[in-house]
Amino acid sequence: MGKKRIAVIGEEQPEKKAKKPAEEKKEVHIPGMKGGARVAIVGAELPPEKEVIAPEETVPTKTIKKRGLPRAKARGKNYLSAKMKIDPTRTYSLSEAIKLARETSWGKFDGSFEAHLVTTKTGLRGEAKLPYLAGKTRKVEIASKDTLAKIESGKIDFDILISTPAFMANLVKYAKILGPRGLMPNPKAGTIVENPEKVASSFQKETFSFKTEANTPLIHSVVGKISQKDEELEANLKALLSAVGTKNIKKAVICASMGPAVKLAIDNL
Repeated sequence: MGKKRIAVIGEEQPEKKAKKPAEEKKEVHIPGMKGGARVAIVGAELPPEKEVIAPEETVPTKTIKKRGLPRAKARGKNYLSAKMKIDPTRTYSLSEAIKLARETSWGKFDGSFEAHLVTTKTGLRGEAKLPYLAGKTRKVEIASKDTLAKIESGKIDFDILISTPAFMANLVKYAKILGPRGLMPNPKAGTIVENPEKVASSFQKETFSFKTEANTPLIHSVVGKISQKDEELEANLKALLSAVGTKNIKKAVICASMGPAVKLAIDNL
């Protein structure tokens, strides 16, 4: 039997203590717990939940360097001294220009004699037969199996490569090697022919190939050496200007490889 409680009549009974209400349980989610697990906190007031604000994403900024104006090209004393001998406001005849270009050359070696032409358009190209072209004789190669072996080994010892149409299939895979050197045969240059032996002799003559730059109407060429006679340089220059066509030339200057430019009068050529 359980315990019995006896009450005596007439006696004041002690007041029953009121039962404390069950403490309210509150469940909260603690950030960082897995699976959305929640923790019950008993008998304590919970602070108001704070809104968690993600930190703003920062975008790295690039440091921009301030660039100044391009510096003017510094000229040496030799150039400035030679430039003083040339009148920039006038154009010179072919014979006068050659003598002046030779006189203003300060190089201590047998430098090149150069011609620079501003043309009316891009895409001009051709060959000029210079009667007194100084320099090594161009070596012409007719494409064969031996040529393929040279290309494979990197020993390219020829200046012009001629091929038959049938043999061109063997050269296609070497286009990245031959192309940048200007050695890849092509019909426009006359280096893909049925009879390469006959054509090879014509390429060995003293000729000069010229063409404008890819996107600029300019032709740069070497037409001889400073050590050559004035008459030879004049003949070479006339041959080049004639091949390009004076109607296609807007401006022409000549100079030594170590010397200032001299303007040419092309109206009377």
